Amino acid sequence: MRQSITTKYHGAANVRGSRVSATASSGPRIVIEWDDEMNTDRNHEAAARKLAEKLGWEGQWIAGCSKDGCVWVLNDSESFTVQRRAA
Repeated sequence: MRQSITTKYHGAANVRGSRVSATASSGPRIVIEWDDEMNTDRNHEAAARKLAEKLGWEGQWIAGCSKDGCVWVLNDSESFTVQRRAA
């Protein structure tokens, strides 16, 4: 089964600062503190990278992001390509 990682921003609360969570499609989850020295993309990447390393998943990861967070998938040889057809 192929795996993916979803990252999500969590704003500051009364007790905790901002955070980013990374959740594997199989269930494991980690949460890291937001790093103000990094931009949004790098904070999400850091969370995804930390979870991938924890799970021993290696390779090139590609992300797609929306207002709700990012989904990271492993780039493998079984991926597909969509090409625009000439009109």
